[in-house]
Amino acid sequence: MVLVCAFMVTGCAAHRSELDYPDREAIYDRPLAEMWPEVRGFFTRNELPFREDTGSMVLETEWRQEFGGSKISGFFHRYMVVGRRETPTSSKLQIFRITKSVNKTLAPPGNQIDWGVSRSLGGADGLSVEDDEDRLAFPRGENGFFAESGQGQRDMVMEWRVFREVAPVLAKEENAPKPVQVAKAPNAKEAPSKFAVECGLPIIGLGKQAKPGAVLLLGEMHGTQEVPRFVAQTACQATVAGMPVTVGLELPLENQERVDAFLESQGTESDWLKLMEAPFWRSPYPDGRGSAAMANMLEHLRQLRSQGLDVDIFVFDHPKANGQQREDAMAATVAFQVESSPQRFHVVLSGNIHSRTKKGLPWNKDHRPMGLLLKQRLENVVALDMAYDTGTTWICSVDSKGVRDRLDCGVREAKGKNNGERYFVHTWDSVNSDGYHGVFYVGPVNASAPAIRVGERGPGNEGSRKFFTPEAGKLASSR
Repeated sequence: MVLVCAFMVTGCAAHRSELDYPDREAIYDRPLAEMWPEVRGFFTRNELPFREDTGSMVLETEWRQEFGGSKISGFFHRYMVVGRRETPTSSKLQIFRITKSVNKTLAPPGNQIDWGVSRSLGGADGLSVEDDEDRLAFPRGENGFFAESGQGQRDMVMEWRVFREVAPVLAKEENAPKPVQVAKAPNAKEAPSKFAVECGLPIIGLGKQAKPGAVLLLGEMHGTQEVPRFVAQTACQATVAGMPVTVGLELPLENQERVDAFLESQGTESDWLKLMEAPFWRSPYPDGRGSAAMANMLEHLRQLRSQGLDVDIFVFDHPKANGQQREDAMAATVAFQVESSPQRFHVVLSGNIHSRTKKGLPWNKDHRPMGLLLKQRLENVVALDMAYDTGTTWICSVDSKGVRDRLDCGVREAKGKNNGERYFVHTWDSVNSDGYHGVFYVGPVNASAPAIRVGERGPGNEGSRKFFTPEAGKLASSR
């Protein structure tokens, strides 16, 4: 341990969680030329294929799709690894995660502008050498697509992962760490390597919350693409770091058997039909909980489970109950799940009225939300309100024509505050007036339409129903 700590500028990272976002760089107490071969070995051992600019101390891994094999995420990542000389006897790595997506929401402003200067060399195809380099850098095979947008972010979590494995090897061979252990699903033959699963750019601040027995209440505004993605990334990153995760969803309790069956299925069209035939998905007032993004999230969690990761799901809504009775019933269901599996990290997603931990609402001073009831019953409960940048959401509100007994569902503007592009979790020193301990930030929001489109003749009377099939990324129909 003394040898390992000697490689660091400020103390030893032995107690740092895999999910903690580092606040300093990792420094190797070896010249760059001695450190680099072990870095190359790290990527080879962990089956991250790369190509290298020989002699430059720069390598670039191949593209990998998020959520390990899912055909629906639309996000692809690769690492660019750059070796830096710190001093004549020390060095460091800078690792950048390059993200590309078919989703235009990641596109930087002005990227469609034609600057009016052609790079063509007059060839038959009109492409220059630079154009050829750009084209050849796109993902190929099953991962091939034309990227609408892309961005790069420094990934210091990955830098420290490399450091923890490489530094002991440089110090002394027998100090090399054992193979990484992730949270293995109960019925899985084996768990994958942590580097075999792509979970997206690390969520800043998540490491402080992901603990055995902890309950993270996420209070959302229904109907966005980003919140289900945040939940899927949270579950993925925590399980890969060795923490078994249970996700709680505000879906009707009668859906539990269908969700369980889907989670253990192959995700075929038949499996989707069985899941989507529940009345919940065909509600005449789709409030965002049954969105295409929620269907995507279920598919992402199913994919993680199928790869051997210990991810589970439970549902807890009691829609037949009203007011305080509903809050009591939801709290009892969530508490039972948490108390039954104290070794797991529970991520519970609900509307941001239910997740509050303080008594009272503007229209009902005696209202006791689910979050308050859970806080009184369980030891480790943290409630986070949703923070976001301005965009759109799919919600149901009072009819736009002023009919008070009718809901009007559709895309609405959501005004937020710009706090950058990165997902993060931030807690305050004390709870606010709504009973929240902090926020989870998801960047600019985009509306997600219902996973099922009801036919023109109305719910229950349609000749056919169109439903979202994430595997295909499009709508299919059934009669």
